[in-house]
Amino acid sequence: MPRSDTRPQGLSRRTLLQTAAPLAALAPGAAALAQPAKAPASKVEPFPLEAVRLLPSPFLTAVEANRAYLHRLDSDRLLHNFRKHAGLKPKGEVYGGWESDTIAGHTLGHYMTALALMYAQTGDAESKRRLTYIIDELEVCQAQSPDGYVSGFQRKRGDIVEDGKLALEEVRRGEIRSAGFDLNGSWVPFYTWHKLYAGLLDADRYIGSRKAIPIAERLGGYIEGVFAGLTDAQVQSVLDCEHGGLNESFAELYARTGNRRWLALSQKIYHRKILDPLAERRDSLSNVHANTQVPKLIGLARLYELTGEPRYATASAFFWDTVLENYSYVIGGNSDREYFQAPKTISKHITEQTCESCNTYNMLKLTRHLYAREPRPEHFDYYERAHLNHILGHQNPRTGGFCYMSPLMSGTHREYSSDFNDFWCCVGTGIESHAKHGESIWWRAPGELIANLYIPSLLSWEAQGAKVEMTTGYPFDDVVKIRFVERRKRGPVSLALRVPAWCEAPRLAVNGEGVLATPDRGYLRVRRAWKAGDEITLTLPRTLRLEPTPDDPKTVAVLYGPLVMAGDLGRATETWTGPAPVLVGADLLGAMAPQAEPAVFRTQGVGRPGDLTLRPYAFAQERNTAVYFRRFTDSEWVAEQASYQAEQARMRDLQARSADVMHLGEMQAERDHKLDAKISYPVVYRGRNGRDARSGGFFEFTMKTRPGPLVLQATYWGEERNRRFRILVDGVVVAQERLTGERPGEFFERDYPVPPELTKGKSEVRVRFEPETGVSAGPSFGVRLFSPAPTPQA
Repeated sequence: MPRSDTRPQGLSRRTLLQTAAPLAALAPGAAALAQPAKAPASKVEPFPLEAVRLLPSPFLTAVEANRAYLHRLDSDRLLHNFRKHAGLKPKGEVYGGWESDTIAGHTLGHYMTALALMYAQTGDAESKRRLTYIIDELEVCQAQSPDGYVSGFQRKRGDIVEDGKLALEEVRRGEIRSAGFDLNGSWVPFYTWHKLYAGLLDADRYIGSRKAIPIAERLGGYIEGVFAGLTDAQVQSVLDCEHGGLNESFAELYARTGNRRWLALSQKIYHRKILDPLAERRDSLSNVHANTQVPKLIGLARLYELTGEPRYATASAFFWDTVLENYSYVIGGNSDREYFQAPKTISKHITEQTCESCNTYNMLKLTRHLYAREPRPEHFDYYERAHLNHILGHQNPRTGGFCYMSPLMSGTHREYSSDFNDFWCCVGTGIESHAKHGESIWWRAPGELIANLYIPSLLSWEAQGAKVEMTTGYPFDDVVKIRFVERRKRGPVSLALRVPAWCEAPRLAVNGEGVLATPDRGYLRVRRAWKAGDEITLTLPRTLRLEPTPDDPKTVAVLYGPLVMAGDLGRATETWTGPAPVLVGADLLGAMAPQAEPAVFRTQGVGRPGDLTLRPYAFAQERNTAVYFRRFTDSEWVAEQASYQAEQARMRDLQARSADVMHLGEMQAERDHKLDAKISYPVVYRGRNGRDARSGGFFEFTMKTRPGPLVLQATYWGEERNRRFRILVDGVVVAQERLTGERPGEFFERDYPVPPELTKGKSEVRVRFEPETGVSAGPSFGVRLFSPAPTPQA
């Protein structure tokens, strides 16, 4: 099954919804299509990726590891379904993982973009050759369909897997069965097309393909036709299924061609349920699938640039601000189990399923749009944090694999993809992210060169006849050196150097002489007639600091300059079985001693149950880690230990009264208890194993009994919603359960008294969890059968 079967709440992109609950809404008003006024041209823009070459650093290492992986992939295997559905013989076997599911084809779009970016970033001729070949093959496939259809996705109809076009033709006729990740049996078809469009547009942009835009326009005609006959309500129903940033695709196609039909189609792909509240500056993101939304806002940001429509600007900026303030973790990522949780509840959602990597990839894209519109230093404070701590650590440079989640729970580690049998969405965004590390280092405005990221690189600035070199050991060193290697044009130019928000005392020198400079709106600026050989030295003194979660000042992370630090809990190949480390003392930072290795510290007397080594999280790809720590004063720690002892005593008493305990989701326990199940999957959350059952399924098992009254106890996660199910003992219903998310941020137990006649004279019984039609049962994270505590005597 897809990896999503390990997540207990709701469903994710990695699990196709089995039921639909679409909410209809009106499409955007006609005024949005009338005489758009183009937004004022931005005065700030990034240098093109082709103008930047990376110098040795961890970022260049990531690019080279990614290039090797791109070369290991086989274009013909990724094209398998495209040729198959075009009636042509495939030239390569289909890959495994997601590429063998109904989302097949999404990786090809990512791969096209990655090849285009890799060619721009490095000049890699093989990447250009492969991309040209893929475009040629897509042209051949599309030529088999007079209507312009071309795709690799499929759809399921019962046990039959067939061409995804059948699902789209049903939608065209108004036969719409739409859910979060399923449209008429196809796994997010418009999302997959968005990736293909991005690849086509990037082939046009970076290798000058003359075929890419015609392919995109012919396919656009087909998609336009699917939507043409639908009512506004039907369009909204279709958009309830994840569709990526397809609005961005058609906005960009309009920008490239000037054809207003693509602008109209982009504006039609407007998901009111999500976007209207954001345009009204209302946060309605709680319990919404996170990455489904970010690309929609990227699309609105691009539409604002093309039309000047104010609500597009409002929605995209408000979304960015809200995600950072209410839903983001210390590494810059967001989401738990792929969903936004309740606002400002980070401390309650530090789990093994935090920070889906796709989300951060897309948040960085949105950040670039917003910075170009309004260059606030906060944009790049975020960009640097997420790019360095999340995206760089998202890849394992030793293997070239990528992680889906970046788990922040103590004792967890990142799990990386294999070469040919996963192809998750985060593999797709991974091959893109690690092909373009040079894209946001250098920016420009009229008369000004801007350095926003401190990554060793060489900039070719054609307008100034200049080459500018940045060398630095940052973030492992405080010093950044920028040198004008060449400059043929005369006249003064301002150099703006971003000062990170964490840095309190930056220093600046030009050609070895100190310069008095005060940060202005987050930047140090020096204006002069730069010439070849001029060198600027920026010093950004790093210090340790604690950063609390927004909801709990007692839950903190440790940072050193831009680096998020993590407790090193041993090799990822070994399971961490100890308690989550905590910090105890009055002066925690003063008790963290630097080690010989750069950016590594060791606690001295403040770690519990023992001191620990702190290393940068980004580079702990193969280690078990602890990122957040509970902090205590000495007296608070004494009270905490007393509370722990009391809880242990309670559990010992409960264990003594227990007839049996079923550890759901654990192989040996389920075998010992004779588990039988249908459409039921094991789950893991916060290190606890459990099991659910989907609509039409069940799970049941045997439990031992003991004489006298008994209580059946099940454990649930307090934020499960829309779960309705029956619990039966030997075929008799003992409970009708309904989970509504009423216990946020905690596991809880629910007790169900068992009628004595169901256990009298029996040594064991069968316990069954059975969902109502259209919903799921559980998951339950353990079941216990025990005797109630004796009633105290008066």
